Amino acid sequence: MTYVHGKEYEINPQTIALIATNNEDGQAFTEVMETDERFVISKCPSDLIDRSCRYFASSLDGRIAGTKQLTGYTHKPPIVISEAMGIYFFPIISPKRKDCSWIAHKYIRSYRGEPNKTTTVQFTNGMTVNLPVSDGMFANQVQRTAHLRVILEDRFHSTPVVADHRAERIAETFS
Repeated sequence: MTYVHGKEYEINPQTIALIATNNEDGQAFTEVMETDERFVISKCPSDLIDRSCRYFASSLDGRIAGTKQLTGYTHKPPIVISEAMGIYFFPIISPKRKDCSWIAHKYIRSYRGEPNKTTTVQFTNGMTVNLPVSDGMFANQVQRTAHLRVILEDRFHSTPVVADHRAERIAETFS
């Protein structure tokens, strides 16, 4: 696996997962899994998530607040990074922790619980990862992310009722 030092990274439609790891000194790193490659970046996963949310004009805290408003989920909330690109991620533990890994909802092919209370996830490209969470918790996160997706997709794809033509005007710049 390649170590990429100082790479500025934004989550994109090919990002499958951000897996938290530590080096020998205990410093947090992220193993980035994309559809066709894996590499390591010297930032924790939640920092990469926050940076990507900011790239799309929000922040991790803003996305968490939005999820809470829409769904009522307050613990380990799934987030949308870009609805237009269908980028939804969920954390496997508290996103405030540096060892929190994040999984892209749309790339999960299957998952199974292991005897040691971990979960092995297989992605659509055949890659697998073993996560330190139970399969029940993982299944709950998958379901909650699907719920968030349905709410947002319904909102973004439904036709709003226009009471009059004022709502159809284009905003003009002020000089």
